[in-house]
Amino acid sequence: MPWFAPLNPPLADWRGKTAWIVGASSGIGLAVATALAARGARVAVSARHREALDALAARHRVAEGELPRIVVAPLDVTDADAVQAAHGGLCEAFAGTPDFVLLCAGTYAPLRADAFDLGTMARHQQVNYMGALNVLAAVLPAQLARGSGHVSLVASVAGFRGLPKSLAYGPTKAALTNLAEVLYADLHARGLGVSVVQPGFVETPLTAQNDFEMPALVSPAQAAGAMLAGWARGAFEIDFPRRFTAWMKLLRVLPYRWYFAAVHRFTGL
Repeated sequence: MPWFAPLNPPLADWRGKTAWIVGASSGIGLAVATALAARGARVAVSARHREALDALAARHRVAEGELPRIVVAPLDVTDADAVQAAHGGLCEAFAGTPDFVLLCAGTYAPLRADAFDLGTMARHQQVNYMGALNVLAAVLPAQLARGSGHVSLVASVAGFRGLPKSLAYGPTKAALTNLAEVLYADLHARGLGVSVVQPGFVETPLTAQNDFEMPALVSPAQAAGAMLAGWARGAFEIDFPRRFTAWMKLLRVLPYRWYFAAVHRFTGL
């Protein structure tokens, strides 16, 4: 493969495609679901909050007799049986497993080691990491049997290296990045696409908890635009906004002595 070739089959034309957005009730997931539906995809949306999903479906209601643009499949991503059942229902609705799956469900609570809370740590693991595994367990066998499909995992620049207040959140996002890398290595030759999304700060209900200035903050719609552009060019890693993620990638390669000093200088923690 030439070094400049796309790592994944480009996803530019969504007409006739089916997509499953897990974590679609707000923020990035909601914005992506809206954007894909506007581009002609049939989109299944999942989250715990059915009211938000129903409201999204109502905004994309189609004429009687047409296939629904939005398919509502509420679930708790930590419930493996519920995920399997939802996937089974979508296979019936879509006449097969979804072409594209975005694993966007997540939780976030700022936490530092001097306030270590095992329950908070475990909740992040169950939602952010095990939730992704539950979805993968449902969709990968069907995509492998078909020989096509794409799974995209939403990680975070917070998983690049350890950051203050990210004790519970950061390790789960680092795990998702590693998971995506291994999935790509295993699945690319089998015809499946894999991508990992590395957002900086996005204006969502989760980041609204932060009590510090968030540099280069972007809207969910801007995040969705960057993600669709990344899938269209066949990228494996999709990071945004570049004016912020470039600095985070630089920190990623610093020796520990310089890295810890830089983090203390910029955060005061």
